[in-house]
Amino acid sequence: MPIGPNDAGSAGEPILAHPQARLLQTVTDEINGRTVSARRAGHLDWHHELTVRGRLLGGWPSGRCSASGACRILRSGDGWIAISLARPWDLEALPALVEGPVAEDPWAALGCWVGARPGANAVRRARLLDMAAAQFDSMAPDTPVPLSATRRWPSRDVPDLSELQVVDLSSLWAGPLSARVLSDAGAPVTKVESAARPDGARGTPDFYRHLHPDEQSNVVVDLSSARGRAQLHELVEAADVVIEASRPRALEQLGSGPEQVRPKSGRVWLSITGYGRRGPGANWIAFGDDAAVAGGLTAKNDTGEPVFCADAVADPVTGLFGAAAVLRSLAAGGGHLIDLALAGAAAAVARAGTSESIEPLGPMWPS
Repeated sequence: MPIGPNDAGSAGEPILAHPQARLLQTVTDEINGRTVSARRAGHLDWHHELTVRGRLLGGWPSGRCSASGACRILRSGDGWIAISLARPWDLEALPALVEGPVAEDPWAALGCWVGARPGANAVRRARLLDMAAAQFDSMAPDTPVPLSATRRWPSRDVPDLSELQVVDLSSLWAGPLSARVLSDAGAPVTKVESAARPDGARGTPDFYRHLHPDEQSNVVVDLSSARGRAQLHELVEAADVVIEASRPRALEQLGSGPEQVRPKSGRVWLSITGYGRRGPGANWIAFGDDAAVAGGLTAKNDTGEPVFCADAVADPVTGLFGAAAVLRSLAAGGGHLIDLALAGAAAAVARAGTSESIEPLGPMWPS
């Protein structure tokens, strides 16, 4: 498939409208305001967080090709979709997706297949094969704010961040960014990784170190063993803040979902998913590039076609939203399960300044 131009992206600058940038500044201002007594208060910069991986790796989106090369925006029979081939098994699943052999260039085969059918059909089939795919700007206009907070545990007096125990079960970008903001503000963070599936961000050491400062501790657990699952359960039960970015069924199968651990007053649970914890979207996977396309957070090339506006932009946007939501919950006494969707966060930014514009973190927390 041809790649459209993206002149601003080649310079590493996110291509955002002024209202979109203003919304991100509002979220960042809230984070900085709530960490005013922290050792690095007031230094969080949304622009830096959106561009840091590209600067470290020297790569930027090029039109309809993502910065990582793992995602493309493809023309379907009736519009545009995004598909990510980020994992080895995505490539292995391609012959089943296109119902035929795949030659040396998987994107050429995929582009021909997508172009011959309606986008919804292509996305539906890709999702049946557990691939990350999305139609362009497919979040409903009446989609609620990108997160919801449900009361799950009793609240408690607001503690100092240094007194909290944060357990980060997430990987890659969005969840680790939320955890790093809390770590910068003085909260002890324990990063938990599966022995079988370490964090993919480790493949880019400078970026990994950006998200995981030396003061964070690291625990590796063997989730295939009863002992490892018990260790995970103990870590989650002891946590004041849990950050995870898996489909709900994943932790439930391990016996450590939010309903499977002992209640703890003031606990805040940040659950980051592609499309939310409820409904059919709960089982859909998403990465930062395809989720951005789903939310309509893209730029346009000279002919008005969608192109990537930044590197996996739904990830850092969601990480910022997540950090702000956790801090807001803690200030209100905690006790919330926060349901935050990558595609919803992208849509919130994309719609900033339009008639569908929404306050990024929603109304007051429920009592």
